[in-house]
Amino acid sequence: MLSTAPKSLRKKLKFLVVAILTVYLAVMTIFYTIQEHIIFRPVSLELSHQFDFKVPFEELFFKTDENTTINALLFKAKVPKGVILYFHGNAGNLQRWGEITSQLTKYNYDVLVIDYRNYGKSSKTLSEAGLYHDALFCYDWLIAQNYKNIITYGRSLGCAMASYVASKRQVSHVILETPFYNIADVAGRRFPIFPVKKLIKYHFPNNKFANQISAPVTIMHGTNDRLVPIESALKLYQLYGEKAAFIMVDGAMHNNLSEFSLYWDSIDAILLP
Repeated sequence: MLSTAPKSLRKKLKFLVVAILTVYLAVMTIFYTIQEHIIFRPVSLELSHQFDFKVPFEELFFKTDENTTINALLFKAKVPKGVILYFHGNAGNLQRWGEITSQLTKYNYDVLVIDYRNYGKSSKTLSEAGLYHDALFCYDWLIAQNYKNIITYGRSLGCAMASYVASKRQVSHVILETPFYNIADVAGRRFPIFPVKKLIKYHFPNNKFANQISAPVTIMHGTNDRLVPIESALKLYQLYGEKAAFIMVDGAMHNNLSEFSLYWDSIDAILLP
């Protein structure tokens, strides 16, 4: 009896270790397979969909490359003093984001907002490189329309495109709402026991774009953001030095900064002058 107990225990321990490793590997495989569905939450629109907003707008289609057409909305201010190139978050489409971005025309800025590849009426050819390409295409289109004062505004995922454009082109200001350091940083904070840096296919490295941006930067983040921890945004902020301002919105979560007066006070300070 005494001689068989250790052997039985070893079998149980071996089974337990194998089971834990199997689950661990299975979770990593699932994460690798479905990460695109975690990062991107697109909602498609029929090409026949008719947008309806209270602010005057023009619907546009940009053929950004041979296989890609991007849907966009250009909201018109009465007497525009510039334009805001807006890159939205990871969910929804222009029907939702048009309602949000059209509010910015009250500051006498036109607003151009696009649906990413795979979103809304845009083409279904999603890639990180493609998103950057489309973002620059939209900036260059604005220049061709004789816009001079261009502000890039990113919301969550869109911060990567707003930062990328600002790192490659001249802009007046960069507004980053609920940004992250990079995807690996956010995933690593949420899943610390997994080697996320080796698993991720998408990077969106705001940290790498930071030192290439010369324009003033304003970062806004909520203290109760559970999707993108404020620590990730603060880590990004430290890379900008004196050219950046960090607006910490006490009590705000990831998607409700606009419900706080500090958010609008900060927008006023940027766009009213």
